[in-house]
Amino acid sequence: MKAVAVNEFKTLPLVMDLPEPAVKEGSIKIKLTAAGLNPFDWKTIDGIMQDHMPHVFPLIIGADGAGVVTEVGAGITRFKIGDKVYGQMLHSPVGEGSYAEYVVVPETAAITMAPETISLEDAAAAPTAGMTGLQLLEKAKLESGQSLLLIGAAGGVGSFTTQLANAKGIRVIATASSPAQAERLTTLGAAVTINYKASSLEEEVRKLYPDGVDALIDLVDNKEDFHKMITLVKPEGYALTTQFVADKESLKAQHLHGGNFETKSSPAALDALRKVIDAGEVSIPVDRKVSLEQAPAAIAESRQGKSKGKTIIVINAE
Repeated sequence: MKAVAVNEFKTLPLVMDLPEPAVKEGSIKIKLTAAGLNPFDWKTIDGIMQDHMPHVFPLIIGADGAGVVTEVGAGITRFKIGDKVYGQMLHSPVGEGSYAEYVVVPETAAITMAPETISLEDAAAAPTAGMTGLQLLEKAKLESGQSLLLIGAAGGVGSFTTQLANAKGIRVIATASSPAQAERLTTLGAAVTINYKASSLEEEVRKLYPDGVDALIDLVDNKEDFHKMITLVKPEGYALTTQFVADKESLKAQHLHGGNFETKSSPAALDALRKVIDAGEVSIPVDRKVSLEQAPAAIAESRQGKSKGKTIIVINAE
């Protein structure tokens, strides 16, 4: 089968011809329609999971995916042949990922039935970014009418978070780097957009909310910038970062809750995401669709932070 893989850490991914995986007891085999590209994919190439889980080489990359179950192993109870599924294909050992024509995953992995109102191609882009957006908003404890400063709003997670917050009546102040990006974020539901390249983000937020915003979700900043941004949050508000740059003492000094955030992936979390997708509360923020052969170039561009939404790798077209 065709797959995108590396032969060792920190090398360029290549399209390879690799053996089709065999189904195992407690696992299901999925013919993948598409995979969703996440920064985690190239971080896996760099060895981010090296000290946490065993790896196999050639290492097929990719976590998010969607497809059709073609075979089930002994003991399977949740799925049957023909089911359309989506989720995170990441499991132990790392290296049996979703950038491939087929994948075999344990039934216990973060996979579940795919949304019914969108294509499997679009569903492949939803798992990581969608679950992250839902859980960030839950953690921030925001209610309708409250304010959220969202830094990094234009990427995949930010695009989901903007829509989900808007659906709850939360007022999103989204950062943008261009008028076109601002227009797109407004379409997704941002109440206010601030072009941080044209003016001071801190000054603009203070003009709008002199007493501070109710919450901050920062998806991109380094430690220094994140700790500047938390001064824009009102006391007892929430400040969350996905970049693991928060320290408890700084938050405590500002009388803030939150800190470093990590997504908790599970079938239940994916079921919750499917419900909001099928209810029409969120659309998949697709930037582009590429072929498996184009995936290595797309990964290189993701490293450069050029995302304007989700990149979908189409593997077996519907």
